[in-house]
Amino acid sequence: MNGIQPFNNDDPPDFDGPDDDQPHKPGDGQEERRQTGILLKPRPKTKKPSMYRVLLLNDDYTPMEFVVHVLERFFNKTRQEATDIMLHVHRRGVGVCGIYTYEVAETKVAQVMDFARASEQPLQCTMEKE
Repeated sequence: MNGIQPFNNDDPPDFDGPDDDQPHKPGDGQEERRQTGILLKPRPKTKKPSMYRVLLLNDDYTPMEFVVHVLERFFNKTRQEATDIMLHVHRRGVGVCGIYTYEVAETKVAQVMDFARASEQPLQCTMEKE
């Protein structure tokens, strides 16, 4: 033939290289080269995102019905849940509307504040890290 040997499926492939005939001494680093297998990168552990509380603050001017409407519209609360939160805000001065990731909480605060301003209400909405 022309120097090319046919592939024989019965012969295991030789991956070790040309110096296979050299004796290996323990600790000379050759053991690592002779090991076979798949090296997988460890999967990075994903960290849970920080959560933020969205808070409504009480004031003496915003009507209670407006606060209930905000809770229903922006926080998907039922009428009863919204009323309970509104009364909590009224009595304690502050109440939690929901707990979200940073981006969602930031968006909710902005939506509530924009809606309150457009409705000419002084309602305040903030967020804090849980």
